[in-house]
Amino acid sequence: MSDIPGEFLIALKLLAAMVLGGLLGYDRERHGADAGLRTYAAVCMGATLFTAVGEHLVDGTASGRVIASIIQGIGFLCAGIIFRNATTGESVGLTTAATVWATAAIGVAVGLDMYVIAVVGALMLYWLISLHHRKWYMAWKERLKESEKLKPDGHRER
Repeated sequence: MSDIPGEFLIALKLLAAMVLGGLLGYDRERHGADAGLRTYAAVCMGATLFTAVGEHLVDGTASGRVIASIIQGIGFLCAGIIFRNATTGESVGLTTAATVWATAAIGVAVGLDMYVIAVVGALMLYWLISLHHRKWYMAWKERLKESEKLKPDGHRER
């Protein structure tokens, strides 16, 4: 039997997830990151939809299994984002993978009607994503890099 009011509620949840995920992807896309507005919005919406549908299933354990599957699936997606640059030896994509994973958690929160947690989580994650555009943060990172260049005896490498 169809539950039209319930489906409209899920549609509103999807809209909220699209806005929150889109907010997170906006900063990334604005600064040229590979994963942007569409990726973050899609991850958040997908997690919301799976969670909301899982909540409507009769079996009380379905939600937990659905959420566990979302975590695994997003983890697999994120593993494909991370790679090691053979030239520099640095790992690339860690921030993108971590924020995509956290965006899925925000989608789960929306799917479970935890809107305050979802909004606060999205705002906190946005702040973290945008840190590399803050002068104080970049200056702090530079100071860290400089301090790492010191030899154990306290002298700088030349």
